[in-house]
Amino acid sequence: MTIFLILAPFGSFALLMLVTSAEISLFAAAAICLAVIGIDVYRGRSIKMLGAGCVVLFTGLGAYVALVDPNLSHSAVKLTVDIGVLAISLASLVIRKPFVLQYALEEVDAETAKLPGFRKAIYIITWAWTGAFVLMIAGNVLMIYVPGLPFWSGLAIALAARNSAAYFTTWYPQYRRAKHGAPPANALPGTN
Repeated sequence: MTIFLILAPFGSFALLMLVTSAEISLFAAAAICLAVIGIDVYRGRSIKMLGAGCVVLFTGLGAYVALVDPNLSHSAVKLTVDIGVLAISLASLVIRKPFVLQYALEEVDAETAKLPGFRKAIYIITWAWTGAFVLMIAGNVLMIYVPGLPFWSGLAIALAARNSAAYFTTWYPQYRRAKHGAPPANALPGTN
């Protein structure tokens, strides 16, 4: 369920970009991000860097499209969103608080969070997501600079990158558990 909530704003944004304006898509995605933050707060969880950053990203870009450049292409809007999400991911790594860590700490006990392999797994999963964001950017750049490509190719790249990262987030903790022995229950994100 956690991955669904994390990806809901992005999936909604991508779907809405197919059927409506960039402005509506961006503000709807920002509203969904706020709803996810509200769910976290209601459950007594922390406000996540990724969620808060995406509220700012979607709202800021939506305001830009609404007030400054309403003719900004859909490809440019998607590219800007992907660059923004990549920036959030890279910033979390630079400040040594990978964005995946906030989600993981809410799923594990304090003992597990102190294990040396825990931090390593968090960094590896965060880098997998960062790689997915880079691939999504590459797909958008191809759509902008190679106009002869079929429309679905950009979507296919984005879906493949996002789904691969989501699968890796679930698979990697299981792999580490099999390789290094079973840590306590729910030791790594994606194991429950």
